[in-house]
Amino acid sequence: MNKFKKIYCGASFVFACIVIVFTITLSFANPVTTYAASSKSGKSTQSDNRDVADALGDNTNGLSITYNNDSGSISTPVRMLLILTVLTLAPSILIMMTSFTRIIIVLHFVRTAIGTQTAPPNQILIGLALFLTFFIMWPTFQKINTNAIQPLDKGEITQSEFWQEAEKPIREFMIKDAKIQIRDVNLFAEISGQTYEDTDELSDVSFTTLVPAFILSELRKAFIMGFLIYIPFIVIDMVVSSVLMSMGMMMLPPTTISLPFKILLFILADGWNLVIGSLVHTFY
Repeated sequence: MNKFKKIYCGASFVFACIVIVFTITLSFANPVTTYAASSKSGKSTQSDNRDVADALGDNTNGLSITYNNDSGSISTPVRMLLILTVLTLAPSILIMMTSFTRIIIVLHFVRTAIGTQTAPPNQILIGLALFLTFFIMWPTFQKINTNAIQPLDKGEITQSEFWQEAEKPIREFMIKDAKIQIRDVNLFAEISGQTYEDTDELSDVSFTTLVPAFILSELRKAFIMGFLIYIPFIVIDMVVSSVLMSMGMMMLPPTTISLPFKILLFILADGWNLVIGSLVHTFY
């Protein structure tokens, strides 16, 4: 299995490098018309790109990107390069600024508390956490699309205004929906030497301070929920251990006997409904 993983990772890396190099090559491959004239002696040749010379003057090297406010728009190869860059950073963005962190940690606590080592497997937990994240974050994504992406595509706002409009829904989610804790904001504001007004919007707090404070707040809330999930299953382990010791079966592992009772308790209590419902409602 490790051998296949290494082969897959190597092939993916090579493919990504090829795509990036191909995209960069296309972005610079702008066909031009050249006009050549030989001197009387036949020893020298001149190349004159009239269109490029009129547009750029003497400096014809470099990459220029314009979008709707100028005479052109972002070319398709450059769009591909930007999309690949965003896809590379997507996992970090998903973990840092969405509900994914809290959900995946709580789901792992559930599996560990029950005692099933690989059931459900990691792929199922990550997939469930991803879809729950999209479900919770969908209103935020819609606001970003309406207020930032569509106006930028129509040329109504600049790129700097795009980042400002895209930041507002994410900031609103972290402060109001996820209910970021003020003590975490104070911690990172103190470390960075930043001062802000203590308001509900936290408008004076920079985004670079708000994001790590949000991650720390999510970790704290996830561990609190994990502690509450552990309590009933620990009670079952203690009861089973006491019964086995009273019967003289000290060599029999208590976890082997308690596992079916844990699963039965989780089924009778409709555990998945309770856990998922509680997780989703913590963001509303």
